[in-house]
Amino acid sequence: MNSNKNKKSKNSTDNMLNSGKRNYRLAAFDMDGTLLDSGKMIRPDSLDCISKAVASGKYISLSTGRCLPELRAYREQLKEVEFFICMSGALVYSNREQKEIASTAIPPELVQAILDAAVDQDLMFHLLSWESVMEKDKVDNIHRYHMEPHKENYYSCCILTEDLRGWYRENPCPVFKLNLYCQNLEQRALMEQRLSGLPLEFVYSEETSLECSPQGVSKAEGLRILCSHLGIAVEDTIAVGDADNDLAILKAAGLSVAMGNAAPHIKEIADVITGTCDEDGCAAVIKEYLL
Repeated sequence: MNSNKNKKSKNSTDNMLNSGKRNYRLAAFDMDGTLLDSGKMIRPDSLDCISKAVASGKYISLSTGRCLPELRAYREQLKEVEFFICMSGALVYSNREQKEIASTAIPPELVQAILDAAVDQDLMFHLLSWESVMEKDKVDNIHRYHMEPHKENYYSCCILTEDLRGWYRENPCPVFKLNLYCQNLEQRALMEQRLSGLPLEFVYSEETSLECSPQGVSKAEGLRILCSHLGIAVEDTIAVGDADNDLAILKAAGLSVAMGNAAPHIKEIADVITGTCDEDGCAAVIKEYLL
């Protein structure tokens, strides 16, 4: 595990000199590309280290863009992960108590505005609420939207509808995040331009995707809410991630860790670079800084 010496100014010297000595109390892990390996599995060493960290009195949280139904396949393995920062911070959830700590939804008129802005575009919507909702024909042809690794998960956890706009009109539910999976970078740029005047947060994810979240919501804000709930300082936390939707939480946490497979600009702002998601990078973080 390497300290990043081309680090942002935020307490970089103190972090590099003292990160091994500080009593970190909570670690928050991204899922895809971080806690999940390239086969979308949680590695045994990571699970073992999570169990040991919790047994030693530390807190472990997910920090993921996924909603609760998308975590269903992992819930048994993750039973010792006490908290979920879900949907990029829109839902903070107690996994142990199976209840919401805090949530923020996109106002219904903005959900409709996002859907309407893409009426002439061939893209794949993903509506994230207490349910996960997508259109079946889009998932059937998911390769067009560069999301093939997620296909089986979507089949297993999503409500697959023929018409997402119609489904939302008939099922007005709190929408915590709305993902637009585009066919190419040009289409993503077009959608970002069309939506830029709306009071929302926009983050790039995957290869060509655009995440739309409620204004003021981020994984960093989710971490602050969780720390307030637990009565601990944000400075006593570790965040681990690999992509653009991890930027805010990496900048907020006391120690920021980039995966070895992270994008170059993510590594650039991190305090520490660990192994890849296929090299037990998350387990190494727990061993080094929590155990």
